[in-house]
Amino acid sequence: MVFSSLLFLFVFLPLSLGSYFLIPARRLPLRNLHLLIFSLVFYAWGEPRLIWCMLVCVLANWLGARAIAATAQQPWRRRVALATTLTVSLGMLVVFKYAAFAISNWNAVAVLWGGAPLAPNLAASLIMPIGISFYTFQAVSYTLDVYWKKVEPTPSLTDFAAYVTMFPQLVAGPIVRYETVMDELRSRTVDVDDFAVGVRRFLVGLLKKVILANALAGPADTIFALGAPALDAPLAWLGITCYALQIYFDFSAYSDMAIGMGRMFGFHFLENFDHPYRASSVRDFWHRWHISLSTWFRDYLFIPLGGSRGSQRRTFVNLWLVFLICGLWHGASWTFVVWGAFHGTFLVLERTRLGRALAALPKPVQHLYTLLVVLIGWVFFRAENLPAAFIFLKAMAGAGSGAGPAVAEIVDSFTALLIGVGLIGASGVPARVGSWALTRPSLNVALAAATALAFLVAQALLLNGSYNPFIYFRF
Repeated sequence: MVFSSLLFLFVFLPLSLGSYFLIPARRLPLRNLHLLIFSLVFYAWGEPRLIWCMLVCVLANWLGARAIAATAQQPWRRRVALATTLTVSLGMLVVFKYAAFAISNWNAVAVLWGGAPLAPNLAASLIMPIGISFYTFQAVSYTLDVYWKKVEPTPSLTDFAAYVTMFPQLVAGPIVRYETVMDELRSRTVDVDDFAVGVRRFLVGLLKKVILANALAGPADTIFALGAPALDAPLAWLGITCYALQIYFDFSAYSDMAIGMGRMFGFHFLENFDHPYRASSVRDFWHRWHISLSTWFRDYLFIPLGGSRGSQRRTFVNLWLVFLICGLWHGASWTFVVWGAFHGTFLVLERTRLGRALAALPKPVQHLYTLLVVLIGWVFFRAENLPAAFIFLKAMAGAGSGAGPAVAEIVDSFTALLIGVGLIGASGVPARVGSWALTRPSLNVALAAATALAFLVAQALLLNGSYNPFIYFRF
């Protein structure tokens, strides 16, 4: 069940909201229990066999945090409690997400050297639970914050489980810190204005997903499926442009919908995107793209590794290592490893003379440099494997054969219009115009009418379309 499905829009969401507000506001523990139950139903709808992984993660981190707090005067016991909790949580993530990747690479080396493959059937039998990267990082951040004495552990298992499993952001983020919502877990209200803001934000996400992201997926998938003989520079640049817009509108749409639904239930999640394609450097891009993940890696990995407190060389190693792991977090594939290392390399370079030289350039040049780096990186992110990625990059550089279809055979006039709309949308202009319009009462009616019309268009597309889950569901 995905946010952009008719079942979710017209059955699950109205039912969860309607029954939620039947519970008196003063009965907040009961409202949290209600949210927990609906979140478990939501998750079990798509992942019934592996829901136990999430429940084990929740219980391990709740018990672990309490054990850490209970042994505040016994450092070695605190460390044991932390290590045990992290081993359980991250251990499940490693096994389900990376065991198959590790085994397949080990077997490739073993066969090369004449050895016997290791557990050849195990890799094929492992199925990664939906959203395991997100809920694991969220639960682990709570335990680490308790260990570092940033927050107090919650005595309520229901409240903690509702926080980790909250269906608006369970499957694909944003990664919500406990300190962000801990007060609202204990006390929150929802007035009409707040609810309306949530509905509007949800609808913006729905329109971005159904009208833009889904439409742009078509040409992106078609072009990336072409083999080496069919690719040329125009096709390759069109394909990566469509994919860059698709992944932005797909993932930011999920975040919009999650933030909007959170607002409907009385929670204020932090922003996850800030028009990343307007960035003037790779560093700036990561201040704007998937903010909850980049700040998670900064606070829970980069800084504990030493951050930038040591020598310049040590800082560079820390930064590059963090983005290598960031690549692996996105997927157990060498394409993601290269993508993470690629971004890490440019983040390191921007802390050298290159960064100072870049800052002296005109803003349009900085912007073009950033877009070029990001687009090249997206090739590795999207390609099925490294050879396919290098073939695609070769075509982008003008070394493709050009024996494939013409651009006009892949992109019709309507899709071309949507690409133009996507480029304008990614620039942030519509968001600024919308914010301005909301401050003008005379325009509110027109804005509401336009939103309602777009919603009807989205429903028509959903009725005629096929199942199209969010890209980040697989992470």
